[in-house]
Amino acid sequence: MNLTINGKAVQTDTEPDMPLLWVLRDQLNLTGTKFGCGVAACGACTVHVDGVAVRSCVTPASSLEGKEIRTIESLGSADKPHALQLAWVAEQVPQCGYCQSGMLMAAAALIERNPKPSDAEIEEAVSNICRCGTYQRVRAAIHRATGTTSPQSTTPSQEVKA
Repeated sequence: MNLTINGKAVQTDTEPDMPLLWVLRDQLNLTGTKFGCGVAACGACTVHVDGVAVRSCVTPASSLEGKEIRTIESLGSADKPHALQLAWVAEQVPQCGYCQSGMLMAAAALIERNPKPSDAEIEEAVSNICRCGTYQRVRAAIHRATGTTSPQSTTPSQEVKA
């Protein structure tokens, strides 16, 4: 099977029904995408497929030939972090950190299609589960990264330059 992952052509010998998550983690050693529930409920495994946030734990890899797959490893780098990554740190979003790569990928897909999302749009698009309960910080970080202000915040978020 031929896939395009993070801008690179990748060939993998896998069963057609193998979920993308396991191809990424076990065959390609891209371990930033996490296993959470295995039923597409939690979002820890979120990646982008042609710019859309997708739960990779239930997405057969064979359905993705000819599509562009992006993982958390492509979001930013230590030298040039994505604005969301900077905002995540500034708003102290991570606690245990397990769900964060999926949260970041869901948020990145949202702001790529809607650069100034409202709180309601954030809540609809970032439906990932965080056991630590950092949802308000996630929302604040997205507003910070996009230079917008949440109506629920008491101080305006500051734009983060990547």
